[in-house]
Amino acid sequence: MKKPYLIVEWNDCETEAKGWLVVHNFVKGYAGGGTRMHPTVTREEVERLAEAMAYKYNASESVTTGGCKAGISYDYKAPDAYEVLRRFLIAMIPYIEVGVSLGSDLGTKYEDVLRVFDEFNIGIPLTKSMKEDLSVQKGIKDFNAMLATKIDCFLLNDAVTGYGVAFCADEAWKFKGENKGGKVVIQGFGCVGASCAFKLSQLGYKVVGISDANILVTCEEGLDVQKLIDHKNSHGEMNQEYFEPNYVVRTNKEWLDVDCDILIPSALEDVINEANGSQVKAGLIVEAANIPISADGDKIIKQKGIDVVNDFVANLGAIRFYDAVIFGLVKPDPQAVMDDIERLCRKNTYNLFTEAKKQNRYQRDLACELFEPTVRDLIES
Repeated sequence: MKKPYLIVEWNDCETEAKGWLVVHNFVKGYAGGGTRMHPTVTREEVERLAEAMAYKYNASESVTTGGCKAGISYDYKAPDAYEVLRRFLIAMIPYIEVGVSLGSDLGTKYEDVLRVFDEFNIGIPLTKSMKEDLSVQKGIKDFNAMLATKIDCFLLNDAVTGYGVAFCADEAWKFKGENKGGKVVIQGFGCVGASCAFKLSQLGYKVVGISDANILVTCEEGLDVQKLIDHKNSHGEMNQEYFEPNYVVRTNKEWLDVDCDILIPSALEDVINEANGSQVKAGLIVEAANIPISADGDKIIKQKGIDVVNDFVANLGAIRFYDAVIFGLVKPDPQAVMDDIERLCRKNTYNLFTEAKKQNRYQRDLACELFEPTVRDLIES
């Protein structure tokens, strides 16, 4: 199942924006994935992301959903970014109406996606049979209500992925025989990076470095994650006016130079690659971003003997939240949702690391076997 089931290309009629929808596979006529917007997005990247989503749904124990992804090559900070997103989603409506469920991803907001769907009376994308299922309809109402709920200082939907990554990191670190929280560097400070940093701080880890689109900030004694979150801007960028005197500000290209135990890439794809893979100092990488390590970079990580919790194991929180609530797998309560995500993330990580140790194999190679998608259904008639 290496080839995607469906690829759709879109060219904007008002800007130079270009976009793609890729469905890797359908399960029961349904597929889910986010929509990202960034100037560097390519068709190949969206294909890789859609494949990762298919693996991720298997890892999240879903029996209802295949993997898809959408990507738009455009600056998400541009004044007309929402209008570009809107035109892209309008072009995708024929696919959305038959069961391609698009959400948000890097550079887009879920509320903006839903705003477009509501404009065209789509709501949450469903298949025909799901639209006629009363239990699914109840799940949608529950899910919509939960989008406005909070856990700690975050909206629930902004926390589920980052918290899940933190649970995976904690489980992997403990598996390695470490009883005390280690030093963490996080690359990317949007919803995922910020919520992951917050939860790891709660779990006793010392976040010694965070990079965003502009800078890298480090502190050997540990950063005040809550304060950084309280004062970041809408693009997930930190405000230096609120930095402590002992914080060191560096260029964000130096994030691999910071001494740490755990490295968490939380933003773009292929940020660890052939050119910089040898610089990784951490003994554990937990992939909060999708495909943050290139194929050539991964060869270096594997050769160096660095342990990895790969993306579709670590960052499944958002899709598990969606599936678990809409299909009635958990009680529609923020803590129940998070407890379910913690259970799943810790179980998958423990099983992956246990089996990798038993077989003396690299975790990513084994994960690709354990969670390989095998179902390729057709669109529901």
